[in-house]
Amino acid sequence: MKLSLPFLSKPPRVPLLRLSGAIGAAGRFGGGLNDAGLAPLIERAFSAGKPAAVALLINSPGGSPVQSSLIAARIRRLAEDKKLPVHAFVEDAAASGGYWLACAADDIYADESSILGSIGVISAGFGFTDLIARHGIERRVHTAGRSKSTADPFRPETPEDEARLRMILDPIHQAFIAHVKERRGARLDLSTPDLFEGAFWAGRDALRIGLADGIGHAVPVLRSIYGEKVKLVPQAARRGLLSKLGLKAGAEALAEVAEERALWARVGL
Repeated sequence: MKLSLPFLSKPPRVPLLRLSGAIGAAGRFGGGLNDAGLAPLIERAFSAGKPAAVALLINSPGGSPVQSSLIAARIRRLAEDKKLPVHAFVEDAAASGGYWLACAADDIYADESSILGSIGVISAGFGFTDLIARHGIERRVHTAGRSKSTADPFRPETPEDEARLRMILDPIHQAFIAHVKERRGARLDLSTPDLFEGAFWAGRDALRIGLADGIGHAVPVLRSIYGEKVKLVPQAARRGLLSKLGLKAGAEALAEVAEERALWARVGL
């Protein structure tokens, strides 16, 4: 007969998987949350040490819809394979792609001041046609394929350009909406104006309309679920050599910072 001795049993283990920053394909020097970079970390969180659950610590203004989808799909795949619950805890924001990631969890907790939502898709750029005309600059473009120069910032935008971008944005938006509806189900208040139109809400209002399940922080919530002795294990990403030395290519580093700040600015942070 096998005896169970309480004083020898191990406390439950919950890895803390931090998903912080803008979401996008990594450049040569490793910036951005992306599926390829996060894959080893996610796999380890679900496999090492027989976890009782996995907790996502999310602080992201969004970014690439494809990378958001890939990361969330990987989390769901492992959660279902390992039959483990997943809890999400929102810090400053889970907006746009950040909310896509949060929906990979079975429940979502937020701070009262967290920003959640922004369920929409955006394509932004600049037009320089008047500027170059004032300076006597002539734009010369030769293409094979009449749509090859779509959204060229150095020529006037045409109705055809706008229609083609709309053909791209709308299906991505619908995929985002479908993901949120599938994961949040009856918890969503579908009568909420602008729920799927890119609007965002602070913690209490996000809870009221079903974007979140509770107001709370990771440590107290996980202790209330898994007991005071629960072992919370942060999952640390391995940094590249240049990152450890604080070195990055100047132009690429500046571009990454500018893009991430623009994403945060969209949610007022």
